[in-house]
Amino acid sequence: MTKIVLVSTSATDLQGHDTGLWIEELAAPYYEFKKAGYEVVIASPAGGSIPIDKNSMGDGFFTDAAKKFMHDGDAIGQLCHSTKLESINFADVDAIFFCGGHGTCVDFHANATVKSSIETMYAANKIVAAVCHGPMALPQCNKADGTPLVQGKVVTAFKDSEEIAVALQDKVPFLLESKLKEQGAKYESADDWNSKVCVDGKLVTGQNPQSSEACAAAVISLLS
Repeated sequence: MTKIVLVSTSATDLQGHDTGLWIEELAAPYYEFKKAGYEVVIASPAGGSIPIDKNSMGDGFFTDAAKKFMHDGDAIGQLCHSTKLESINFADVDAIFFCGGHGTCVDFHANATVKSSIETMYAANKIVAAVCHGPMALPQCNKADGTPLVQGKVVTAFKDSEEIAVALQDKVPFLLESKLKEQGAKYESADDWNSKVCVDGKLVTGQNPQSSEACAAAVISLLS
């Protein structure tokens, strides 16, 4: 059976800003992958209970997939007892998918386990996917030759103008669009808050919460 690991943040606080997982970015891919018949493992850097950013359950953001997830005993069970990322054996994993939320700005961007998981999957020619702030995990990663993983790759991620729109540009460790461009990535985007997904080889990236379902669909397409 195809096995996919969904990775969420474990962090609850970004320099005084309450944060966590943006639930839609885990819920939508979770159901897309389940529908495709995959084994889905929910993981996080710390393991155990995953915090949800309360704003992601607010009006206009709390999608049908997110609502379904919150009332799904199996799904919530996995969310409350997530697997610690470092305990996963990637030899039998087909794809890894990094979900967003501003918590990733705390525990994805400078994390040896996150870095190792991506580099291991990439070196094995397996799928690495990330949506919205999930790509916070990418700038620390390198190809086997030591160059940045994203160098020369067509990618997207949360746009600088979107970060400014939510007024967290001074809290994040770096602006994703700027950082990816600085590393030599070919960054592409749609208008703010519109869906955009980039696929370059086995690297799949989505711009924002609006892109999470399409990002999952792109992964399924590569696995089919």
